[in-house]
Amino acid sequence: MEDKRKFSRILFDTKAKLHNDQGEWQTRLHDLCLNGAMVEEPSGMHTDKPMELGFTLPGSDIELRMTADVVYQRDGYLGLKCAFIDVDSITHLRRLLELNTGDSSLLNRELKQFITEHDQAQ
Repeated sequence: MEDKRKFSRILFDTKAKLHNDQGEWQTRLHDLCLNGAMVEEPSGMHTDKPMELGFTLPGSDIELRMTADVVYQRDGYLGLKCAFIDVDSITHLRRLLELNTGDSSLLNRELKQFITEHDQAQ
């Protein structure tokens, strides 16, 4: 299978919550990038509507949140694509990715790509 990812991913295992107008579910975050995340698929969750993903950075009280759409559902995991993220969350996410990849110039390019894609979608 060809890898079509445009954004660097990091492995990031922590508790997370998903919620939409149909309920709230506990899950685990497995990996993360500027444009989305992969989480365990909670049982009984309806994936046909946008949802909010929220998680707290371990060892802190910093919470990151993003509104996301499910782009794939496979082998007990959901692939989420970010539809909206607030400025505080994207700032913390960018810093987290920078610390884990060690490449700020790559993340700057990816951030520009993220902004361009979201501007075009609106």
